[in-house]
Amino acid sequence: MGERDHLHDAGAAADLPADAAVAGAPAAAVPTRMLFLGEDGLADGFRLIGFETHVNPDRETVEQVLRALRASRDKAFVVVDDRVMALEVPSLQQVRREGGRIVVIAVPPLAGPVRLPSDVADRLAAMFGTASLRR
Repeated sequence: MGERDHLHDAGAAADLPADAAVAGAPAAAVPTRMLFLGEDGLADGFRLIGFETHVNPDRETVEQVLRALRASRDKAFVVVDDRVMALEVPSLQQVRREGGRIVVIAVPPLAGPVRLPSDVADRLAAMFGTASLRR
């Protein structure tokens, strides 16, 4: 096998599908899944930019989606709306505690008051009142 043939064979891995697992490939080679779980008005925008969307999900749907993500060991960026964040879904709470390969953020509704749904915001509101969190 000549040097030229060796170079061609080494490049063959680049011809594999993007989702193919290659031994020794860096973790970044596997794409991060992007998901949105929330109201239909927000879902349209996320769908347009390539997110998997789960429109107006109930507790069971959110639990099922997150449990499947955890079982698959996929890296994921998950955006949920405030309503979903408030559902107290066990898998959502566990993913938020663990951090790491599944990142979860919440976005406010398109209409209505903006609330910062975080433990820090809740503690600040308890100490100083909710007026201190408004602009």
